[in-house]
Amino acid sequence: MDEPFEIAGIRIRRGERKCIELPAAHLYTQTPMNIPVHVIRGTTPGPCIFVTAAIHGDEINGVEIIRQLLESPAIRRIHGTLIAVPVVNMYGFISLSRYLPDRRDLNRSFPGRQKGSLASRLAYILINEIVVHCCCGIDLHTGSIHRSNLPQIRVNLDTPGSEKLGKAFNVPVVLDSKLRDGSLREAASSLGIPVLVYEGGEALRFDALAARMGVHGIRRVMESLGMLHVPPSRKRRSILPVISRSSVWVRAPKSGIIHPLKKLGDRVREGEIIGFIVDPFSEAGEIPMRTKQDGIIIGKNNLPLVNEGDALFHIACFERIEIVESQLEEFMGMEQSSRNPYQVRETSQDSEKP
Repeated sequence: MDEPFEIAGIRIRRGERKCIELPAAHLYTQTPMNIPVHVIRGTTPGPCIFVTAAIHGDEINGVEIIRQLLESPAIRRIHGTLIAVPVVNMYGFISLSRYLPDRRDLNRSFPGRQKGSLASRLAYILINEIVVHCCCGIDLHTGSIHRSNLPQIRVNLDTPGSEKLGKAFNVPVVLDSKLRDGSLREAASSLGIPVLVYEGGEALRFDALAARMGVHGIRRVMESLGMLHVPPSRKRRSILPVISRSSVWVRAPKSGIIHPLKKLGDRVREGEIIGFIVDPFSEAGEIPMRTKQDGIIIGKNNLPLVNEGDALFHIACFERIEIVESQLEEFMGMEQSSRNPYQVRETSQDSEKP
């Protein structure tokens, strides 16, 4: 990456920082729907990585993560190049929807085609204008609507380099997740470019804790690649992540109203009751929900009204569950004690007001 490279015909040289409007498509009103792309190139050579958010338009927590990342003073002194795309699916972002106007899932449309559907065209643009320049990437996601995810990294351990990057992100839970057809991760992997998927929070909601962990994780990955230099006195303490090789969903055995007994991050044991389903229209009583495996809850349904078969609790399974439990408790405590990025700072003038 020593030489200049182009995005949308705009050349970016070393030492430059630009925000590029990447042409994508138009609304039927002929309003252009461009994709803003932030490019930061250091004065010294180094790796080039991309960070993307809102591939699903309603997963907005990643947008905030990229905003905080770009405002970080350390980013001004990077080695190499950072390409950040806060909103990939601008259509879904505007309409508060996971999907594109034709109801296609953008993250099942990669690598795309130049003359395909709208989703296919956007996927093609992202791959050929952004991804091909990079050695690795980080794709930011949340749970879907009415579902929250514990901050976690998902990697495909069969992709060379993914495990090292996943551990460098430094969240307690790293889930071995196989590649899905049509996903950005699968398309990039076919080009030899490993991609981490960071999950944290819920669709259409900001989650301050998940945002902090996301920003810290991206910076740690950049540090591991030699893109950022952090003096030893300012380095954050690391907690060794533990990889989960499998996960299961606990589904509703009956339609009704759920009363959960567990929250995100809780440990569960085989046979343990983690919630009850009640029927408000009969005297059937409470139906207990039990787990079939030991593990940690990494995903949870937040909607109390459920149908039979609905996925309610996502449980990651570990060989060393006690280690994960203690590390998770320690890690969450460290992050919660960090400064809240949404907290309004009082000025001396404000503090004098009653």
